[in-house]
Amino acid sequence: MTSSPPDPVLLVHAYVDGELDPAHALEVERLMAADPALAAERDRIAALRRAIGEKLPRETVPPGLAARIDAAAGLHARRLAPSWTSSWRALAASILVVAVLASGATWFALRPTQGDAIADFVVASHMRGLLASQPFDVASSDRHTVKPWFNGRVTQAPRVVDLAPQGFPLTGGRVDVIGREPVATLIYRHGPHLISLFEIPASATGGEAHRMIAGYNVMSWSENGVAYWAVSDVEAAELAAFAKAFREAKADG
Repeated sequence: MTSSPPDPVLLVHAYVDGELDPAHALEVERLMAADPALAAERDRIAALRRAIGEKLPRETVPPGLAARIDAAAGLHARRLAPSWTSSWRALAASILVVAVLASGATWFALRPTQGDAIADFVVASHMRGLLASQPFDVASSDRHTVKPWFNGRVTQAPRVVDLAPQGFPLTGGRVDVIGREPVATLIYRHGPHLISLFEIPASATGGEAHRMIAGYNVMSWSENGVAYWAVSDVEAAELAAFAKAFREAKADG
C-alpha cells in the first residue's frame, strides 16, 4: 500500500516553524517559488506568527504543570528517563502552540488591539493578490459590473466608486477572508501600482490612520459601519490622496 504524498500546505507550516531538515526545507522553497499560493500561505503564517509574538503576552508556566501532565497521562516522573521527560514536555508545548495558532483568528477578533492583526491580514491578502495570475476575481472598470458581482458572496454590499478622474481607475474586485469573514476587496490602479481596498464590517467610526508593514503603506478609516483598509506600495502621500478621493466621492448608484 503506497502512502499519499505530504500535503504541500502542511509542509509550508513545518517550514515556517523550522521543523524541516535542510534538504526538505530547500525542496519546500522550490515549491513555493513555483506556486504563488504556497508562497502566499507562507506569508500569511509568518504574519500571524509575528502578530501573535507582538500581541500575546508571555505566560509563566505554572509550578507543577509538568507533573500534572505526567499524572494525567498515567506516567510517573520518577520512572522517566531524562530524554523521555524532555520529549514529553516538548510534545505538550507543541500541542499548546498548535492550539494557539488554530484559534488565532478568534483571539484577534476579541482583542482590543485587533487593528494591528487586521493590518497584518490585509497586507498578506494584498501580497497574495499580487502573486496570483491576476489580482481580482472580476475584472472591470465599471462599478455597475463590479458591485453586483459581490451579491451572495459577502454579507454586506460594498461601496464602489469611480475614481478614474482622480487618477485611480477601478480595475476589478475579489473576495478575501479576514478573521473568517468574507469581505469585498476593490482593486484600483495608480500608474503601475495596484491598490487593494478592503471593506470590513465594523461598529466603530474613526479617522484616517497610517502605518507601514513589510514595505507596504496601509491607510485605514471607518464610517457608516464599514472599516476601510487601503494597501499599496505607492507613496504614503499618494495613498492618502486615494483615501481622500474615495471618502469624498459620490455614492455609487
